[in-house]
Amino acid sequence: MNYLHYDLQLQSGDVVEVTLDKQANVRLLDESNYSRYQRGEQHRYYGGRATKSPVRLSPPHAGHWHLIVDLGGYAGTVKASVRTIKGGA
Repeated sequence: MNYLHYDLQLQSGDVVEVTLDKQANVRLLDESNYSRYQRGEQHRYYGGRATKSPVRLSPPHAGHWHLIVDLGGYAGTVKASVRTIKGGA
């Protein structure tokens, strides 16, 4: 499985902004769901297919999060930049 991975420590009210060079899946996962994702198992996430950039996601609570960008198994590559906007400012 080929994907971009960003390890994030987020607070309540933070916004993760992801800028993409093409359409891709953008998923924000907690630790247990990231483990399921890595094993190819069913998992829950925030986000989904991004057809416009930038994408903005907010975690439902503070903690350790994983941001994944992938092409859903399709061939090719995607470039992404990620920044955290503290407190959604």
